[in-house]
Amino acid sequence: MNIRLRLTGFVVSAALCVISTSARAQIFVVNQGPLGVGTIGEYTISGTTINAALVTGLDIPTNIAISGGNLFVAQPRQGSIAKFTTSGGTVNRALISGLFNPTTVAVSGGNLLVTNDDTIGEYTTSGATVNALLISGLSNPTGIAVSGGKLFVANFVSGTIGKYDATTGATVNPALVSGLSNPAGIALFGGKLFVANNGSGTIGEYDAATGATINNALVSGLSSPYGIAVSGGNLFVTNINIGTIGEYDAATGAAINPALVSGLNAPEGIAVLPDGSSPPPLHGCWWIIIALLVIILILIYLLWRKIKT
Repeated sequence: MNIRLRLTGFVVSAALCVISTSARAQIFVVNQGPLGVGTIGEYTISGTTINAALVTGLDIPTNIAISGGNLFVAQPRQGSIAKFTTSGGTVNRALISGLFNPTTVAVSGGNLLVTNDDTIGEYTTSGATVNALLISGLSNPTGIAVSGGKLFVANFVSGTIGKYDATTGATVNPALVSGLSNPAGIALFGGKLFVANNGSGTIGEYDAATGATINNALVSGLSSPYGIAVSGGNLFVTNINIGTIGEYDAATGAAINPALVSGLNAPEGIAVLPDGSSPPPLHGCWWIIIALLVIILILIYLLWRKIKT
């Protein structure tokens, strides 16, 4: 009886251990908050809070990117990019420093692309400078997206999306899309470019290759949308004024949940772990699994002896 009870207990423990290590947050969002108390919140893809203050003590953070299990956060007032683990551990609060108004950070080919006033610089994820002036002559860039070796940049002031070679910085088309209303965050999915128009409260949809308009108001009626990310065919959009993250169908623009996450403090940048992210290793579960296997072998042996006698 004791063995059976232990077996049951280990089965339950193993199941809980696997569930707890497999469940992982999908959404990371920066809350600007008052000076010096900005945070990064962590949520599941369904909007459940994992840790509303995963990282604290930030100085009006504006944007966030994920690479290799680390979070990279832009802090314009500090002129720096900070680095944290996805579990909230501090790696370096001033990984890249001495910048001027770095509002946006993105990952490209294992390196970081960072807006620095009206330029974009390239840096390694350890903070080393690759090219501080990869691209220049921009107009208050606030959003960066990279796909297929091409870099797309949202120019907030000029209302344009520029397209560049992500490796060399060569200009492909400085006004691939124009006539936008304070474009902020941008995201790419299925050959489409999705743009958060902060001024008009809309999400526009464009052809990423040609810049042709597909639907300039795919989603409308938003409250100062800024950050945008895509996962599983859905768009996740931060609304600064009302402190929410909304979820919308990327194909139709239909609202899935306009207040997927609420109660945020001036949320701006958002990053979503890609679909199919492998769950973290079991680590601490191994002893439970090994003990479970040992007990199963003992039960098999006892059963064999009983049958034999």
